[in-house]
Amino acid sequence: MTEHANYLTQAGYEELQDKLNYLRTVRRQEIAERLHQAMSEGGELAENAEYEDAKNDQAFLEGEILRLEAILSNAIVIDEGIDAPSGVVGVGKRVTLREKGQGDVEEYHLVGAAEANPKVGKISHKSPLGLALMGKRVGERVVVKAPDGDLVFEVLAIE
Repeated sequence: MTEHANYLTQAGYEELQDKLNYLRTVRRQEIAERLHQAMSEGGELAENAEYEDAKNDQAFLEGEILRLEAILSNAIVIDEGIDAPSGVVGVGKRVTLREKGQGDVEEYHLVGAAEANPKVGKISHKSPLGLALMGKRVGERVVVKAPDGDLVFEVLAIE
């Protein structure tokens, strides 16, 4: 496994593939049509705001396509049932935690950085919490350095 590997779950890999396919087919075509329309309106292209806007969108689109291609070309699809030993936190595992002094439990799915989305409970294995969790077992405490001081979590469950 390489240093630049992008760990993805199967669902995350498929989601990025779908997004790349959409950008290559649908969005490229939409922007090409906008460019064609802006050019056919005549006048000086340098003074055509719609043309400039479409060119900017095209540049952003091509950059996003290159980014997704790079992620997928270095992707390692993790088998959530095999890649991390049973009972040990690793990429692909779902972890239930309780912060010290708090009653609520928190659930996270440890994923690669390209797939991380904390709003839906997917955290990167390279994030401060992800790094602290790697290799831990149920019952162990995890300390995460935060600007307001250390946060202490207890691992309640690993799936």
